[in-house]
Amino acid sequence: MRSVITIVLLATFALANAQQKITFGYDTAGNQISRVLCLSGCTAKSANQTKEIDAIVDGDLQKFFPEDVISYYPNPVKEELYLKWELIDNNKVSSVVVYGLNGQTLETFSRTETINTLTISFQQYLTGIYLVVLNYTNGEQKTVKIIKQKD
Repeated sequence: MRSVITIVLLATFALANAQQKITFGYDTAGNQISRVLCLSGCTAKSANQTKEIDAIVDGDLQKFFPEDVISYYPNPVKEELYLKWELIDNNKVSSVVVYGLNGQTLETFSRTETINTLTISFQQYLTGIYLVVLNYTNGEQKTVKIIKQKD
């Protein structure tokens, strides 16, 4: 019995002193895509660099899924977010609403039925996570999670 307790105590002590770290990987939309447990020899990864652009090209636009009809750029955003959506079966976007994570409506863009792109200024918002919701004429909603980065 005493040897079992000694082994358990030694194993607990060894685990407590081992350098353990859980690292998480995120895609550009801020969604968690990986979780890795490092038991020893853990090193920090370098932070993603923000790409400076002169003009937006289709290759820069991000989508949640390949079949998704909403594209956006950049995420994380510093100053402006560019949104583009496709109209399918004459289902138009009736409004676009920006929400804080506390549920507060920060900005509403209405009368969007005749357009398929929108540029939203994020300069006035604090660093954090925001939700951009596209409301369609058929009652459907699509939500995009946007990260506001420090200027």
